[in-house]
Amino acid sequence: MREPLIKALLHLLAHLPLSWLHRIANWTGRYYASNDNKHSLVTRLNIERCFPELAADEQQQLTKQTLIEGSKTLLECGKIWLGSRDKVSAFIQQVSGEEHLKAGLARGKGVILVAPHLGNWEMLGVYCAPRYPMTNLYRPPRMATLNSIILNGRKRYQQKLAPTDAKGIRMLYQVLAKNEVIGILPDQDPRVNSGSFAPFFGIQANTMTLLSRLIQKSDAAVLLTYAERLPDSKGFHLHFIPALTEVSSPDTQTSVIAINQMIEDAVRTIPAQYQWNYKRFATRPEGEAEFY
Repeated sequence: MREPLIKALLHLLAHLPLSWLHRIANWTGRYYASNDNKHSLVTRLNIERCFPELAADEQQQLTKQTLIEGSKTLLECGKIWLGSRDKVSAFIQQVSGEEHLKAGLARGKGVILVAPHLGNWEMLGVYCAPRYPMTNLYRPPRMATLNSIILNGRKRYQQKLAPTDAKGIRMLYQVLAKNEVIGILPDQDPRVNSGSFAPFFGIQANTMTLLSRLIQKSDAAVLLTYAERLPDSKGFHLHFIPALTEVSSPDTQTSVIAINQMIEDAVRTIPAQYQWNYKRFATRPEGEAEFY
């Protein structure tokens, strides 16, 4: 019963104007912020630990705004996956740094877009895939119905998807060898033995090493990429930012540290639009107490 309801809801959301979706998100975000629930508790703890310099009332305000922005991301996805492609593409109002993407492709070794969970990352494929051959690393959700909606929704924008297994990783290397673009969400807690601890907002975070290995072996150009949500439901501003030089270090740990640093730098520009309700620090170094 739950899956058909979610599917029906996504189809409904696909037909609502962006401003209506954001009004609903303002309500749902405030509701979550005013109650003790999984999303609010994780968000609050992450913000308290990552922004100790903020006063208690400032942390509380950032928590509420984060839950509102996260609700916007969730509600927007139905429209992105199932709504009019032309209308969704028109949400992109500004693009900064695209010249770096073109310059990266001119090198002939492919481009890696490092896309943290900041703003609405789905909009990156909407813009890039129809313009540049693009393959994204993809981990299917547990819900089968949602998986088919996401797959079909992304393929509508000419995205190719690589699974998070050995076959998918080989695909990524092949894509870069053909001087194409790949996209990776780098800020998820990787599987056991697939990560290395590196600082993120001053806290040791288990961070994927796959991205560093891809950079080292391919010598591809690397850009940090995110779609900033503009105020008043005006759409999105896409950013393409050259990576820190240390990201391409032959030393994997140096690269991992630099990746987290450039993600942190971007998050600090629009902190409320980051996915703080995710348990980013769930895996702890040996001997350290649980974070959540």
